[in-house]
Amino acid sequence: MAAQTKDKELQVRFKPLAETLTKNEAKINGELLGAQGKPVDLGGYYLPDSAKTSAAMRPSATLNAALAAL
Repeated sequence: MAAQTKDKELQVRFKPLAETLTKNEAKINGELLGAQGKPVDLGGYYLPDSAKTSAAMRPSATLNAALAAL
């Protein structure tokens, strides 16, 4: 979205996100890779706890912050 030139409004909106992701790519990859292969407590199999599940499925604080800023 940040690289396209047809819609300037979208380009302006997504440029900061693209820059943040590019700048922090190694850190985000490290956070995602660091979460792999470890058991996770979801608070139940049939009725998992939504907060625990969300935390387990979004292990990169850096990526989460970048997306929240969008």
